[in-house]
Amino acid sequence: MTATEWKPTACNLCYANCGILARVDEETGRVIEKVKGDRAHPVSRGYLCNKASRINYYQNNRDRLNTPLRKRQDGTFEPVSWDTAIREVAARFAAIRDRHGGEKIFYYGGGGQGNHLGGTHALALRSALGIRYRSNALAQEKTGLAWMNTRMLGGSWHGDFHRCDVAIIVGKNPWQSNGMQRARVLMRDIGKDPQRTLIVLDPRVTETAELADIHLQVRPGTDVWCIMAILGYLAQHDLLDLEWISEHTVGNERILDQLQAVPVADYAEFAGLSLELVERAANAIGSTRKIALYEDLGVEMSPYSTLCSYLNILLFTLTGAFATEGGMHLVNGLVQMLAEGGSAPVADENGHEIGRRVTPVTGARIVSGLTPCNSISEEILTEHPDRFRAMLIESANPIHSLADAKRLREAVEALEFVVVIDVAMTETTELADYVLPASSQYEKFEATFFPSEFPDNFFHLRRPLMEPLPGTMEEAEIHARLVEALGVFDPGELDELKRAAERGLDDFAQAILPAMAETKVARHISYVLYRTLGPTLPYGAAAAAPLWGLCQRHVTSNADAVRAAGHDGEGLALGNALFQAIVENESGIIVSKNRVGDHTQWRMPDRRIQLGIGEMNDEIDTLSDYRLPERTDEFPLLLCAGERRSYTANTIIRDPRWMKSNNPASLATNPADARKYGLTDAGRARLVTRRGEATVLVELDERVPAGTISLPNGLGMHYPDANDERNRTGVYLNELTDIEDRDPWVGTPYHKHVRARLEAIA
Repeated sequence: MTATEWKPTACNLCYANCGILARVDEETGRVIEKVKGDRAHPVSRGYLCNKASRINYYQNNRDRLNTPLRKRQDGTFEPVSWDTAIREVAARFAAIRDRHGGEKIFYYGGGGQGNHLGGTHALALRSALGIRYRSNALAQEKTGLAWMNTRMLGGSWHGDFHRCDVAIIVGKNPWQSNGMQRARVLMRDIGKDPQRTLIVLDPRVTETAELADIHLQVRPGTDVWCIMAILGYLAQHDLLDLEWISEHTVGNERILDQLQAVPVADYAEFAGLSLELVERAANAIGSTRKIALYEDLGVEMSPYSTLCSYLNILLFTLTGAFATEGGMHLVNGLVQMLAEGGSAPVADENGHEIGRRVTPVTGARIVSGLTPCNSISEEILTEHPDRFRAMLIESANPIHSLADAKRLREAVEALEFVVVIDVAMTETTELADYVLPASSQYEKFEATFFPSEFPDNFFHLRRPLMEPLPGTMEEAEIHARLVEALGVFDPGELDELKRAAERGLDDFAQAILPAMAETKVARHISYVLYRTLGPTLPYGAAAAAPLWGLCQRHVTSNADAVRAAGHDGEGLALGNALFQAIVENESGIIVSKNRVGDHTQWRMPDRRIQLGIGEMNDEIDTLSDYRLPERTDEFPLLLCAGERRSYTANTIIRDPRWMKSNNPASLATNPADARKYGLTDAGRARLVTRRGEATVLVELDERVPAGTISLPNGLGMHYPDANDERNRTGVYLNELTDIEDRDPWVGTPYHKHVRARLEAIA
């Protein structure tokens, strides 16, 4: 294959990871000069939004790292060899483990939007060091939803938007942020179809809201009262499927009584909605069981976020829209990104969780194995003997992406030892004692564990488009060398497994299973697979070796669905066939094809949905007090800190030149507020919150509700210009956010509800 040929890969800028074809320039072999949709991709099928064409700004930028770095006493970095870096990093981590215990080493990251194989390989290193506590960006977004999913359904859900009668979009703008395959096509098709209803719940008139049949334009922060009003109306007008509820749920008595008592008109009014509009939405929902719902950060990073997730699950369970054609389904992908594992949570007689896992210092609730992001600094900045002493940060930039960046920076600087594995010099990398430069997502085998659909679950293992940047190393090799430097396995200890792998997958499968009975092999299985099976894989796909284990696990409970997707075999042979298909198909494959209502949809111990969640039922009783974070004369506005726009993305694209908008970093405000505070279009203003301030460029936008302002996500990073001066484009949002504004249950921050004020600058 020559450099000028089109090569299959995927966009790495959002959850959807659409399949793309990329053409690399012939002269250097390093520049992605052209991108188009990949029609062979099993789910995106050639779909592409405007952002994917700009991925070369990720691949080739001035912040790329190309040598391991060690921090000097004066705070500057010096280059060191890979051998030196691996030896010294392993020794420093081992010393902390031996002196304080491995649980004092905190792991953050494990993969960005298109970069998850590295996190899989980190499992072996975490085991070797005894690391118990970890987190990543999902813990400041999705853990409230994950907590409810685990306790109510036993898994994560996805709506059948292709066949639904009613589509409900809560706190999300798929037009800009996707979240589902072919999002713009789907939203446009549903909005145009007179037989279908698109309902959007959002304070702002987004591009998706403009397509909606019903736009529930709530006052910011009042989503919970809107959803409660809809549920109350459904209950009080006999629009719930009581027969289905009786057959398929438990613990429903209290919530059904609570819904009968909802003051629907009062809650609608408090949410800023007419009763007539709420009734229209409720009647549309109550008229069908073909309901597809998607919730996202608009409610998950706002007041009552976990309660909103609970109520959204009620919208499709109380109406019988679960495990039915055109309704909601539990996804069944190769990897469950937010799965508790083990047995279901234990609750007392009133539905309150007991025996939960918590963090060592503050006792914060751990969900899906993730420490709340807002608790990290509190677990460090203390004299408590169980405080975290060191951090390993991989493919993540928490100093930029987590709330209250100033306090988190203080916490990271207080640690005894910090190592960062990343492709670029980021705000977090600057604080590291050692920096280990990773190859980019387009220079190695890579995969993304996010996308899961129903009924077709796909997986895309991507091959490298080009050779790694000299001086970099893929995460699989970094973690393997660190495990070896820690002396976990003796020389020759894995030779028998290596020989079995050389004879083929069938022999290897027969050899590895009894070997896993040995605890050390099982605990370090990602390393074992990489060093034994990895070298035998075609195309240099050694880093994909841990996927073999995931395939075998997948077929043990989903054999029929795997065969329905076109893979043949029984037992280990079926897992081998699935694994080989993943490695061979450059554009991705369907790994399982489920049937509506099959056994994968009923995952709770009694195969019934648990509706009695005591913490949420108690919180519902407080809604009649109409409590919200108080706005004051000092901070009369609400800032949405992180809006998705056409030219904003996650922070892996650091070069601001990728944005083609005239004012990509501007603050959007309603013209009425502009007049009130003496602001002008394209004028400057000082934005002030409780934690900091920034200078912003004002853009008047009537789609933004009065009393609210909005800034885009993914900006505010230092980036070197042509003279290597590090400048900042846009606002560093998390210098304005506050960790104290957070969900009381799982600690997710109120990024969409930041109290602020604007002051005009002449």
